[in-house]
Amino acid sequence: MDFHRIADSAIANGPYTDDWESLSAYTPPAWLRGAKLGIFIHWGVYSVPAYAHEWYPRNMYIQGGHEFEHHVKTYGPHKDFGYKDFIPLFKAEKFDPDAWAEAFWDAGARYAVPVAEHHDGFQMYPSALSRWNAAEMGPKRDVLGELLAACDRRGLTRCASSHRAEHWWFLGNGRQFDSDVKEPARDDIYWPSMPEGPHHDIYSKPVPTEEYIQDWFARCVELVETARPRMVYFDWWVKHFSFKPMLRRFAAYYYNRAAEWGFEPAIAFKDDGMPFTCGVPEMERGGFTEAKPFLWQSCTSTARNSWCYTEQNDYKPPVEIIQNLIDVVSKNGVLLLNVGPKADGTLPDQDIKILREVGKWLKANGDAVYGSVPWKTAMEGPTNVKGGGFSEGELAYTQEDIRFTVNKGKIYATVMRCPEDGKVTVKSLAGVNKDGWHPFGGVIEKVRLLGFEGRPLDWKVDDKGLHASFTGVSSEYPIVLEVTTG
Repeated sequence: MDFHRIADSAIANGPYTDDWESLSAYTPPAWLRGAKLGIFIHWGVYSVPAYAHEWYPRNMYIQGGHEFEHHVKTYGPHKDFGYKDFIPLFKAEKFDPDAWAEAFWDAGARYAVPVAEHHDGFQMYPSALSRWNAAEMGPKRDVLGELLAACDRRGLTRCASSHRAEHWWFLGNGRQFDSDVKEPARDDIYWPSMPEGPHHDIYSKPVPTEEYIQDWFARCVELVETARPRMVYFDWWVKHFSFKPMLRRFAAYYYNRAAEWGFEPAIAFKDDGMPFTCGVPEMERGGFTEAKPFLWQSCTSTARNSWCYTEQNDYKPPVEIIQNLIDVVSKNGVLLLNVGPKADGTLPDQDIKILREVGKWLKANGDAVYGSVPWKTAMEGPTNVKGGGFSEGELAYTQEDIRFTVNKGKIYATVMRCPEDGKVTVKSLAGVNKDGWHPFGGVIEKVRLLGFEGRPLDWKVDDKGLHASFTGVSSEYPIVLEVTTG
């Protein structure tokens, strides 16, 4: 199949042309704006060693590093057992895509983003471009296709991510000593294994060749033609200047193809990988300090140290993830929460526990999240996240930390930590002052505590704020005040 010709046809016959000015007319999809929570899935050959993190394929070839030493001790010399030798061990014998989709839906997620190809170059779907894929090796199943079909059946919006750009240098350290990487042929999973430059330098060398860029583009088009994802998530290295012409071409092709097929698409990008209005900005393990006028996405993982399953995973408590979701949504963002399945296809117990707790909270408090928009004030209180990518951390939220959203004419004030004394003051909802002015612009008619129907709730408003008091309410998670105004 000639994927370049398919792209040319889509670009010639759709509303978008291959230039940034045309692509800047793009509008983020309503389905993403309303969904608020998605599930990211890092699962692949790197799940077999289950050591350190998903960059094990790269780091196992860095001499002197702890992954290198672990590999030699556990599997032997690299020339005898390299990364490709994990592929037969990636069997996915317990993979049940419908069970996964059910778990994601019960967690309150409304879209799913499986990794279609990570930096290691192993595709999770059948490919005409490479035999190194899950349909021909390892599981010998169309893992991506099966999971997306299960998501369709459960009502989750199907998406996919490509991390192929980084493959240019990801396994290059294996050329520096006697390993199985050596001098990879064009059809080898290790090709091209070039030397690394600074990862975040958009001019790093050696510069990807035209052959590699053309191959990257063809794989991206094949992914869209195969899976028809509603979002294509790109990792950061597409920001390298050498990818820009083909990234622009891909965006025109993909947006036109989506128009032809009748769905609203999204391209998630990091680090100014695209001009700002041409896709959905992505913040990896981070966010913004204030609400933004544009839709954005934050991605994080259930584990602090890894995106894939490892035996060393340091899992976050569910309350931290719920607080993260609330903060992101209040600032006009959506949260993409990653899980890392085991090589056999099962979800780790800790991931399951986290998903269940997030789902229970959303079932009771979803009106403050799904379909909501930011209020004129995103937050109040002493605690705020640091801005930027890789800025997340454990935050000691207090009962004075409150995040706001609006949905269906009601204001939702989410108190980030449930007060032990049963008393909350929402300063941003201060009422009539001595001059008869309503500071927040309306009169409060009703206040309800979501998830605790039937519990006594008293409230009053003065020029200091909305004061709510309740009894018999205890929760390790945030609580939500639903405020109806006249």
